[in-house]
Amino acid sequence: MKITYYGHSCFGVELNGKHLLFDPFITPNSLAKNIDVKSIKADYILVSHGHEDHVADLIDIAKRTGAQVICTFEIHTWLNNKGVSNTHPMNVGGKFKFDFGNIKCVTAAHSSSLPDGTYAGNPMGFIVESTEGNFYFAGDTALTYDMKLIGDYRKIDFAFLPIGDNFTMGTDNAIIAAEFIKCRKIIGMHYDTFSPIKIDHETSIQKFKHAGNELLLFKIGETKLV
Repeated sequence: MKITYYGHSCFGVELNGKHLLFDPFITPNSLAKNIDVKSIKADYILVSHGHEDHVADLIDIAKRTGAQVICTFEIHTWLNNKGVSNTHPMNVGGKFKFDFGNIKCVTAAHSSSLPDGTYAGNPMGFIVESTEGNFYFAGDTALTYDMKLIGDYRKIDFAFLPIGDNFTMGTDNAIIAAEFIKCRKIIGMHYDTFSPIKIDHETSIQKFKHAGNELLLFKIGETKLV
């Protein structure tokens, strides 16, 4: 799969000829100032929860691309009221088959409200199942024992895990999460954007390596095959 990093927790994934975009927060992020938001492609936008650092560019990108937004029922309703009608509401535990593969929604231990204070439902993570492989996008979450269920449920080829600490789990807990989900290849997210979540890159990489795992830290704007 081809993966592009747009900063913070925003990634584009090319999968079975479709462009999936996760948690679009780009224009307010000074670290992503060189990203041309209008050039970003999306057939689907997956939204883990409603906080501004995950939805800031959601409405603009959804309207420009016509992408279908996969999100909680509450975010779906909020988007419909904002003029975005191509939405697919889901909830924790649910699974649905799309043309690129399946989406399974799983628990994320966090909070969730939209920028205007609207309740956004429960935060979620996503398991993406496809003929090209399976991956887990954790969203914003603490370490939870529920992650063991993910490792038992499906073989995970790689996972996007938050590692910035303070608002989510940090590197040490993410290493435990990798063991729970039985996945050795981890892509870090939700780090460096704000001062409380700045990390030492080399220390985090070495900690994962010592645990027998690989931590990939993309540069903003970088595209890799994973």
